[in-house]
Amino acid sequence: MTDPQHPADLLFGSNLVAMVTPMHPDGTISEPGLANLVDHLLTTGCDGIVVGGTTGESPTLTEAEAARLVRAVAAQSKNQARVVAGIGTYDTAVSIHRAREAEAAGADALLLVCPYYSKPTQAGVVAHCVAVADATELPVMLYDVPARTGIAMEAPTLIELAGHPRIRAVKDAKGDLFEAMSVMARTSLAYYCGIDELNLPYLACGATGVLSVVGNVVADRNAELIRAVRSGDLDSAKAIQGSLIPLVDAIMRTSQGAIMAKAALADLGIIPHATVRLPLLEPPPPHLRRLTDALATIAVPV
Repeated sequence: MTDPQHPADLLFGSNLVAMVTPMHPDGTISEPGLANLVDHLLTTGCDGIVVGGTTGESPTLTEAEAARLVRAVAAQSKNQARVVAGIGTYDTAVSIHRAREAEAAGADALLLVCPYYSKPTQAGVVAHCVAVADATELPVMLYDVPARTGIAMEAPTLIELAGHPRIRAVKDAKGDLFEAMSVMARTSLAYYCGIDELNLPYLACGATGVLSVVGNVVADRNAELIRAVRSGDLDSAKAIQGSLIPLVDAIMRTSQGAIMAKAALADLGIIPHATVRLPLLEPPPPHLRRLTDALATIAVPV
């Protein structure tokens, strides 16, 4: 875990992991797998666990499952890590309900994705985010991921939303570093890199931390990366990021992040199965071979 140096560390953490949802072969949630995974994340220095986000297969989780996951992770983490609940949908009323359910289940913060598929105007995005932020007392991290949602949260939208007292951070999976720096310069929003391939550039440009899929496997290395950048040791930061390239490539540039992160965790014995729910499929043999080769280059605590 990194020492708190930014106010957002206390709200969300700095070394966040987009946690997968362990499942049995029949697709039901694996309670033993979940407990073992949370223990692994805490042991390897994760100080923020995102529950029920995209990597947690949020589109196929029921509301009851999502709340149950938050409740279990909050009980196990016992304040060792902030529990951030993914609650965003394309329906404002449903998102509000999920936010309130997450708050009741013990979440410390909310992750609110830009409403997807319906492609609202930017004014609609603002209205949606404000309505959800008004619904609970929890701090909110916006999630800007136009490759998935179909629209981006434009810079003026982010700047406007920064005026809300509970909207405190952005998970940026847009990849526009100049825009990120521009918004950071004009607001107090804390930025978290949501693209594992770009963790170092984002941190070097002023991001508070990372929200990582690959962190399911190597949260300890991400913690080292954050510490190195914060201390100004960019040579060490470059070496750490360079050492992770094979694993980032295998997880993020083959089948899909959630699929490959589960495969890696199953390979390491941290979760019992790599099961994903349709329409996701477990990875084909060539992708698994790439993953096995990449894992061989990294010493992973198990």
